[in-house]
Amino acid sequence: MSGTAEKALAALRAGLPEPVLLTDPDSVARFAHDDAEWAPYGKPLAVARTTSTDDVVAVVRICAELGIPVVPRGAGTGLSGGANAIDGCVLISLQGMDEILEVNPREQLAVVQPGVVNDDLRAACREHGAWYPPDPASSPWSTIGGNVATNAGGVCCVKYGVTRDYVLGLEAVVGNGDVVRLGRRTAKGVAGYDLCGLFVGSEGTLGVITEITVKLLPGLRAPERTVVGYFDSLVEAGEAVAAVAAAGVVPSALELLDRHCLKAVDEWKNMGLSAEANVLLLGRSDAPGAAGEQEVDALLRCFDAAGATWSARSTDEHEADALFAARRLAYPALERLGPVLTEDVCVPRAKVPEMLGRIEAAARRHDTRIANIAHAGDGNLHPLIITPPGDEEARLRAQRAFDDIVADAISLGGTVTGEHGVGLLKRKGLHAELSPAVIGMHQAVKSAVDPAGIFNPGKVFGDPDR
Repeated sequence: MSGTAEKALAALRAGLPEPVLLTDPDSVARFAHDDAEWAPYGKPLAVARTTSTDDVVAVVRICAELGIPVVPRGAGTGLSGGANAIDGCVLISLQGMDEILEVNPREQLAVVQPGVVNDDLRAACREHGAWYPPDPASSPWSTIGGNVATNAGGVCCVKYGVTRDYVLGLEAVVGNGDVVRLGRRTAKGVAGYDLCGLFVGSEGTLGVITEITVKLLPGLRAPERTVVGYFDSLVEAGEAVAAVAAAGVVPSALELLDRHCLKAVDEWKNMGLSAEANVLLLGRSDAPGAAGEQEVDALLRCFDAAGATWSARSTDEHEADALFAARRLAYPALERLGPVLTEDVCVPRAKVPEMLGRIEAAARRHDTRIANIAHAGDGNLHPLIITPPGDEEARLRAQRAFDDIVADAISLGGTVTGEHGVGLLKRKGLHAELSPAVIGMHQAVKSAVDPAGIFNPGKVFGDPDR
């Protein structure tokens, strides 16, 4: 261990309450990486399980003084390597900062610490007759801090938007340990640059978020009507998605699962879905009364015009909920089959059919099994590239397919990530998507906010070839 590392550990032990700091190698190793398959990770010097902003300040001040990297971490459910350890870093685990500080239905806002689990916030808001819309598939486990760090979306984001649309303000530890409050509590405000918005999606590269104020919608979530469509091919299902967008229909959800996902869920939970469809498209409308019925009718027309082999509105609420539960189960079901490299590209909705066709072509070209789930209504596709455990050649083919899918998304006017973040896996794609001048602007912002260069170095804008 270097002298700097020893000095850092001594200072951390002196500056933090005893239960906060973990240095035992086996204990530390549990925090070293997120859920991103094949994203590299290093060996952290220590883990600080912070319980307060003061704890975070103490860690950042010591690390800034000694030049020690700081990597913030939530629940570790990320899929891009954004929370992965760097050799010699201090990992700040924010899971212990899990208090809901305020739910205020009158002002339509809530204030939470970053370790609050998404579903727990949603449940607390329901008790106050309010609703927090962002609902990533990982909502039972992922934290609000992590959702903010990656600008997470979810099933209902096609109509209600993503995390950025609901973050009013936040507290963060930046620079050499300064605590700043960004944003506002008011419904409107344009004083200065939108520095709060800058932190949303910053993946821990600008500082450590220690408190978040989110906007709520009034009232409870409206009941939803569900529409189901079966399709023989991904492209036909994609044509239905494009038709929905062209018709001006904005459903409260429009989700896609292909035969690989359906089979995996069936083998795990025996739901009987894969026997009936190659591709399943699930639509929902929460518009009230006659408007909702009209939306459902429009969805059915779009499904049928695109070649659905069967389509119908669900009359069984439990059956409809089970179908959407299958959507959330798809990723863990596929993980049971082997390592899963998860894509997260987003394309214009009119390009969804072509992008789905290109994904199938990449699978054939690289002899790789690719399953598909998607927030299809907003063009956010999640190809899941599956390889047999321990098959190195299959892993290399999978990574080539991954690169081709990223390139195809960019060529169609899309982006390399819709909601999972760049982290480590998408750095090459980011440099292909953004011009050198724009990359330079980002790097200048980071240098201004993080003069010591300690916050999550190497992530997002790091060298894509390393």
